[in-house]
This record gives sequence, C-alpha cells and structure tokens, in this order.
Amino acid sequence: MSFPDRRTVSVLLTILLFAAVLAVAYVARAVLVIFCFSILFAYLIDPIVRFLQRHSLFFKTLRGPHIAKAYFALIIAVVLLVHTLGSGSPGTGKFLRGLPTLSERVATGEIATEIGRNNGWGDDKTLRAKTFLVQHRANVQNAMGAITQFATTVLSAIVVIPILGILFLSDGKRLADGVIRLVAGKNNYESAQSLAEDVNVMLQHYIRGKVTLVALSWVYVSLALVILGVPHALALGILAGCLEFIPIAGWMIAAATIVGVAVLTHSHWIWIVVLLGIWRILMDYWIAPRVFGRELELHPVVAIFTLMVGASVGGLAGAYLSLPIAAVIRVLWSRLGQLSAQQIDNEGTLSFVRSRATN
Repeated sequence: MSFPDRRTVSVLLTILLFAAVLAVAYVARAVLVIFCFSILFAYLIDPIVRFLQRHSLFFKTLRGPHIAKAYFALIIAVVLLVHTLGSGSPGTGKFLRGLPTLSERVATGEIATEIGRNNGWGDDKTLRAKTFLVQHRANVQNAMGAITQFATTVLSAIVVIPILGILFLSDGKRLADGVIRLVAGKNNYESAQSLAEDVNVMLQHYIRGKVTLVALSWVYVSLALVILGVPHALALGILAGCLEFIPIAGWMIAAATIVGVAVLTHSHWIWIVVLLGIWRILMDYWIAPRVFGRELELHPVVAIFTLMVGASVGGLAGAYLSLPIAAVIRVLWSRLGQLSAQQIDNEGTLSFVRSRATN
C-alpha cells in the first residue's frame, strides 16, 4: 500500500481546510462580529415588521414598505429621546453638551470642585477629592481614551448594522436557504433545514429575553428616578433600558449619564448610585441568568459561566454573543445526539432483519 493513501490525504485536506477557515475567521473577526450583530438586529426588528405587515391595509405581500416604516419609527423614537435629554432640562442639556470636555475636567480635578460646591462640601473634603483625581490623572485619561475609542467603534457599527439589517430582513429566508443548499447535499437538505429552523427559534427566544431585560430596566430606573425627583425620569429610564442591549459598557454609560444629570440638577445622586448598584447586582447575578436560562434552556449557572468566559475571551462582543453561540452549540449537540440515536436504531433494525432472513 502506497503512502500516503487516499484516506490519509482526505483527512489531511479536511484538517487543512478547517485550519484555513479558522484562520480566515480570526483575521476577519471584526467583520464577522458586525454581521452577527446585524443578524440579531434583524431579529429585533422582525416582530415589528411582521406586525405592521399583518395589520396593514396595503402591501400585505411585500416586506419592503413595512421595513421602511419600522426604521422610520425607530429613527423618530431616537430623535425624540435625544431631544428630550438634550434640551428638555437645562441640567441634562448642560451635561450632554459638556461630555467632550469631561475628560479634562475630571483629570484636573475641576469636577470635584463643582460637585463640592453644589453639594455643600467643606474645603478639606473638596481638596481631598481633587487631589485624588489629580494623582490618578494618567489612569483617568487612559480610561477616557478607551471610552472615546469604543464610542467611535460603536458609532461606526451603528451606521453599518442597520444597513445590513435591512438586507437580512428583506432576503433573510432566501439567504439562509442558499447557505443550506451550499453546505448540505440532497440527502441531508431536510435535516439541515430542520436544524436551521431550530436555530431560528432559539435566536427569537434570545431576542425575547433581551427585550424582557430592557423592559425591566426601564421600569426600575424610571420608578427610582421618579421617586427621587430627577428631571425627565422617563426619558432617562428609556435610555437605561435601551443601553441594556450593550453588555457591560451599556449600563456604565447609562449610569454615568444618570448620575451626571442628577449631580448637575442637584438631585439625590448618592441614593441613585446605591439603587443603580443594587439593580446591577440583581440583573447580572439573578434576573438575567434566569431569564436566559428559561428562554434558551440553559441553567442559570451555565448562563453566568458562559457570559464570564465570553467577556474574558472576546470582550464586549464576546459577552454579547456568548449566550446565542452557546445556545446554537446546544441545539447542534442535541440534533447530533438525535441523529446518532436514530442511526443506532436503524443499524439495530437492519441487523435484526438480516439475522431473521438468514435463519
């Protein structure tokens, strides 16, 4: 027998193919992440599009006009939210307009002087806070630089993701069917299509879980701010709920905005910090794991472990995509187990038939 034989060559080529695919995926990981977010964004907008299409008097068979209406409504909601936060309250507008110079004010300790003056701090307490900020100036500037870089990336993604989302909303089924026909043969087409449907249902459950967390954050933050008398509590609650879609950085941005508005409007910002901290602990370690555990059929401990591993491996994107990826793996593993059990049953039945025929 010659070496290498045909089977060995086939195995080696398969290994090289998988290695090449993994290498390309690693190099193009940023693009893949954007496409993943675009798919999830399409799943978020799809229920609205289907609702508009189902209750429309015209164009019931066309998705394009209803996609345009959904996007138009989303743009109006964002504009109204920004307008409310930016100009609805003098303190809020002052805070948002002062965001570009916030880094320098924090690094020089000027923000400590302003907070101390607004809250009646003594000179010693204000001086200690200002000295602390000046001593950690390098850390503050590095943190603000990282936040600025992250904000630039997010703004770029905000432009690209909705555009790709339109393509997935309009031709998602055709694209999925084309991929299935490309990777599956004629004999496996129905099995691959069934698997794709299971993944589709799982992603719908994931988005439903995210929307549930958004609604809970909106209600909690709005009620807390109304009780503490913060101006435009409803708009700030909506902002906190929407930013719940962004892991880690989302609640940090929301908390910084809310606390900044509270400080500049002379509200009870210390109580706000306490209530936001309590809510964050409840959300991360009790509410979110149970919501996703129910929607994705994952144990809460497994959900927490998956989020932590995803955040350590892939940062913010890894934390966001870890749960749907884990759920997809669970669906694939379950389907492979079913196919293996079916194959064993078929082989057992075939052996039984052959033995009876021989006898």
